[in-house]
Amino acid sequence: MPNRIVKLAVINDLICPNCAIGQHELLAAITHCKEDLKLPLDFQIEFLPFRLINTAVVPQDYEPKVQKTDFFVSKFGEERFRQLEQSIQKWGEEKGVPLAFRGVVSQSTRAHRLSRKAFAIGGSEMQLPYLNAIYRVHLQEGKDVADVEVLSDVAAEVGMMTKAEALAFLKSDELEAEVNAMCDDARTKGVTGVPLTVVDGKWALSGGQSSDVFVQIFSKLAAVHSANEAPPFPRLMTPTLSAQTAVAV
Repeated sequence: MPNRIVKLAVINDLICPNCAIGQHELLAAITHCKEDLKLPLDFQIEFLPFRLINTAVVPQDYEPKVQKTDFFVSKFGEERFRQLEQSIQKWGEEKGVPLAFRGVVSQSTRAHRLSRKAFAIGGSEMQLPYLNAIYRVHLQEGKDVADVEVLSDVAAEVGMMTKAEALAFLKSDELEAEVNAMCDDARTKGVTGVPLTVVDGKWALSGGQSSDVFVQIFSKLAAVHSANEAPPFPRLMTPTLSAQTAVAV
C-alpha cells in the first residue's frame, strides 16, 4: 500500500514567536514520525501568509516602527504578555532556541513576498530554510523583517537568489497582490490568530501545538490508513489551544 499523503497548510506571520515555535514542533513531529516511528505517511507542507499588523494599520512605507515589547503588551496586556514571555523563554531554553522580545515589529508583507517566492522557486524545500532563517534573524537576533537589507541577506544565505536579485525583487511589486489577497482571504474565512495548521484542507489546529500533539494526530492518520478505514476527523481534528496559544489580532 502506498504511503498516505498528508497535506499541511500552515498560516503564519513572520513576526509571531508562536509561529516559530509551532513550525519547530511540527517539523520535529514529522521527523519523528518518518524516521523513528516509520509511519506510512508522506508530507506536503506549504506556509501561507497572515499579517498581525494589517495594511490598514501600517501602510506600505513600513513606518512607524514599534518595539516588540510595546506591540505585544498592547495586544495582550502587561500581565498576559509577561506570562507569554516566560513561557516562550522556557521553551527556548529547553529547545536551545533563544527567542527574545527585542528589536522592532514591522508589517510583514515584504517577508511574506519572499516566502511566496521561495515556494514558487523550490516548494517547501526552499520555503522552509527561508522561514527558519527569518525567524532566527527576527526572533533571536532582533532584526527588522521589513528591512530590505536584512531580507536580501537571508535570501542569499539560503540560496534562493543573490542579494542583488533579492533587492530588485523587494523593490518591485512582484507577488504583493498575491500576498494581500491571501491575507484578506484568511481573514474572510475567520482566521483571527496564528499559527493555524490546516490538515488536508479540512481540519484545523490553532496555536503553537507541541510535537506530541502532531505525533498523536499523524499516528491516528497512519493507523486508519493502514486499516483502510475512514478517520474519525470530527473528534480527532477539533481545533485546540495549547499553552502556546495563537497570537490574535
